[in-house]
Amino acid sequence: MDVLRIGVLGPLDVAVGGRPVDLTAGRQRALLAVLAMSAGRAVTMDRIAEAVWGARPPVAVRATVHTYVARLRAVLGAGAISADATGYVLNVTADEVDALRFLRLLDEAALTSDPAVEQALLGDALRLWRGTPFGHVPSEWLAQAETPRLVERRLAAIERFVDLRPDRAGLVAELRDLTALHPLRETLWARLLLLLQRGGRSAEALEQYAAIRTRLVDELGTDPGPELQHIYAELLAGKAPEPAAPAAHRTVPRQLPAAPQLFTGRVRELETVEQGQDVSTVVISAIDGMAGIGKTALAVHTAHRLAGKYPDGQLFIDLHGHTHCREPIEPAEALEHMLRALGVPETQMPEGLEQRAALYRTRLAGRRVLILLDNAAGEDQVLPLVPGAPGCLVLITSRRRLAGLDHTRTLSLDPLPTSDAVRLLVSTAGGDRLGNESPDRLAELAELAELCGGLPLAIRIAAGRLRSHPTWGLSHLIRRLRDQQHRLGELEAGQRSVVTALDLSYRHLDPDQQRAYRLASLHPGPDLDAYAAAALLGDSVPESRRILDQLLDVHLLIEPTAGRYRFHDLIRAHAANLAAADRAAPLHRLLDHYRHTAWIAMGVAYPFEQMHRLPPPAVRTAVPDLPDPAAALEWLDDELPNLLATARYAAGHDRHDFVTHLSAIVHRYLRSRSRYHDAQTLHQEALTAARLAGDQAGEADVLAALGHICRLLDRHADALDHFGRALRIARAVGHRPAELEALVGLGHVDWMRGRYANATDHFGQALTIARAEGHRPGELDALVGLGHLDWMRGRYPEAADHLERALGIAGAIGHRAAELNALSGLGQIERSRRRFAEAVGHYEGAARIAQDIGHLVGELQTLTGLGDIERLLGRYARAGERYQRVLDLARRTGDRNFEFEAQQGLGRLRHATGDPEAAVAHHDLALVLAGELGQPMDEARAHDGLAHAHHSLCRYGPAGHHWQRVLDILTGLGIDRTDDEGTTVEAIRAHLAALVTPAECS
Repeated sequence: MDVLRIGVLGPLDVAVGGRPVDLTAGRQRALLAVLAMSAGRAVTMDRIAEAVWGARPPVAVRATVHTYVARLRAVLGAGAISADATGYVLNVTADEVDALRFLRLLDEAALTSDPAVEQALLGDALRLWRGTPFGHVPSEWLAQAETPRLVERRLAAIERFVDLRPDRAGLVAELRDLTALHPLRETLWARLLLLLQRGGRSAEALEQYAAIRTRLVDELGTDPGPELQHIYAELLAGKAPEPAAPAAHRTVPRQLPAAPQLFTGRVRELETVEQGQDVSTVVISAIDGMAGIGKTALAVHTAHRLAGKYPDGQLFIDLHGHTHCREPIEPAEALEHMLRALGVPETQMPEGLEQRAALYRTRLAGRRVLILLDNAAGEDQVLPLVPGAPGCLVLITSRRRLAGLDHTRTLSLDPLPTSDAVRLLVSTAGGDRLGNESPDRLAELAELAELCGGLPLAIRIAAGRLRSHPTWGLSHLIRRLRDQQHRLGELEAGQRSVVTALDLSYRHLDPDQQRAYRLASLHPGPDLDAYAAAALLGDSVPESRRILDQLLDVHLLIEPTAGRYRFHDLIRAHAANLAAADRAAPLHRLLDHYRHTAWIAMGVAYPFEQMHRLPPPAVRTAVPDLPDPAAALEWLDDELPNLLATARYAAGHDRHDFVTHLSAIVHRYLRSRSRYHDAQTLHQEALTAARLAGDQAGEADVLAALGHICRLLDRHADALDHFGRALRIARAVGHRPAELEALVGLGHVDWMRGRYANATDHFGQALTIARAEGHRPGELDALVGLGHLDWMRGRYPEAADHLERALGIAGAIGHRAAELNALSGLGQIERSRRRFAEAVGHYEGAARIAQDIGHLVGELQTLTGLGDIERLLGRYARAGERYQRVLDLARRTGDRNFEFEAQQGLGRLRHATGDPEAAVAHHDLALVLAGELGQPMDEARAHDGLAHAHHSLCRYGPAGHHWQRVLDILTGLGIDRTDDEGTTVEAIRAHLAALVTPAECS
């Protein structure tokens, strides 16, 4: 893949292989910019939506993002952007994005002790700037979240650069420009004054001081700070100014613990804490997170990096908010510790809390001190320790979210990403201990890091165990940690223990919170909402939500998206170990909740299902408001992993009724959303459950459902087997709905395999039974099938009659997916009649339904049909966009039928635009797909496309061969035409008869 380089430190600048790329669409520029700022790491759909659209994303945001990604891939290269379970990844290194290279250079500069090297690194970083970051990128999120921190880092770098080369008079002009842009930033003015004085321009320096003093008085009502006043005094005295030093009579505490030697990662978190230093106020940054997440390490590391900006000292105290066998330190005791460090003797130490707090604030007034309050229990403990006057930085760490502190910038730590976790593991265990960097070894390191859950404490313990057991290999420790029941016990080394850390958090909970902590861990899925929690707890939804939020505040739960809660893996294991005796009743309530809510959601999204197939669950529970199909589908999308997880749990705990009922409830949803592999897994479990329960009717239902999934996965032989067994059982037990499903399914498979007589017979039987039983969905499915068969045979009036009757039934019963299929079929008929306006109307109606109900197959159908019409009307560019969209969607969902349609359409399009060689390539791919699918009609269509393309290239032998294959296939199928326009037996024979000889080719 060509090297992709992206510049955001100015107007967006994109180059592929050294060639500039122009992105004209503003939303695409915003999407690329936000992906670039997380180079090599996944950006979630929520973050993309926020960055590209702000507070008002489109309704179909996922589909729109997919479209933008496809267009970016088209210009950047197919491998430029990849997708994973969490979002999209821009596949570039950090150095290929100028902003990330800029930040890396600054980090390296901060770590070196060589002034010359530091100056060179800063110079390299500053030269990357071309203007305001993200120029011409329409993103309020980037402007508010990313631009300020980049600008702040640049300003700090310029100030440091000036400090390293105070004789650089050439920087005066740049500093003038910067002070104009940031007129209240005193540190910039201080450096400007110093450069002017050193350049022999003291009078000008005094004028500039007067200007900034006037500005500060007028806008902030305050005089310049100590540094500027010191420089001013030196200027008046005719001395060479230097930055003001701390007063000699003051005690300057240096209490920071040693910087962590193996600190790894947390680049963004460091930037978040470090940005926004402001001498005009007290800056408070609170770092919170679960036990062992690395809060103290980050705070101490940050404090050492910032210590130089606080010349009056650094204070540190461990408040013991969560320490084994220690009560949290009282604020008065903490103040005594701080006052002693500030030089207050024993004889002058006040007695009461208020008096100590007042003296503390007095001692800090006018001073620039960094204060690190570690391991805080809560807001009440730290409030008295916050200075009253501006100029100080307060860093706080806590397991609680300190929401009660005003004007506090908070940072909640997540587990380390795998790459950073691996680096920490290697550095802690020792690179020589872990051996080479082969792919297999790197995969083992990644697995070990993931088994530790990205938790720094657990990673350090695992590394310590490797160091203390020389005979252990990496694979040995991994095998021990794979045992979930004993994983926590393995993560203990010396005084370090994950269990001990979590026990301390647990003991600080009240009894209701402890019970909720235990029971929530029993949830078998990846996350839960307040309704599922209410089922587990046997409590009301509001009360359950309140307790979940309390557990969230103390970082025993994580909130990945609003209103959804999950455990870190190690915390879940800890909680589950405590819940051993509480399992049966809560989990039965949870199963009842999911079954009932899924039934409600399906009734809203697919109302015809409940009318004819789905009896209501026996137990009803509190459910969220699902006012319309969109809300119901959103709930099903969000909860699908939990539904599948509860089905697995039920299958292993003799709840066969739950598995078979859930399989029947959500089958239509899984089909409509193209979740074929999830459906296959669920239905297989349901088939086993039905057989174990001796439920033959349920077995027939599940076999029919499996048959439909297999046919949609193009596994025709498996589909025929499932439908055949379903039909036999259904007839034996008199289960008419399953019999109908099996007949319709057999009709579809026969149709796809070119067995049109058999297909007609199966659809005809289904139609007779459905009408006799008054089963409208079955009648509808049979009519749609017969309509498509008539269309295939060129019987357009009969086909239209079937589909129009199907359309009426679909509208009457609210079967929107069948309505979509009927409209799409009518579009195909009108396209074949070359009545394009009518065809477009049908296709667009189908497309609206597909969008409304999230029906991916329906979207593919309509895109293909509309692409064909655009091509036939000569609108080639638009046709190409539609076919490419079909190809991208089909590959993403694994739908090889529509991958065939896309290749076939692109082949026809390339031929129409005068590029028969490209047409041959597309039709070759289509022919391979049709052969693998075992669909002779589609093979005939691909052969016809190849024949036309070869004929245009004067390759008459291959052209004749392919047309003969078309003729043989159609004759064998007993039909006289294919789906494609103009491809009839009569036309093929005419082509073969009229083939010119090679000599006639000019």
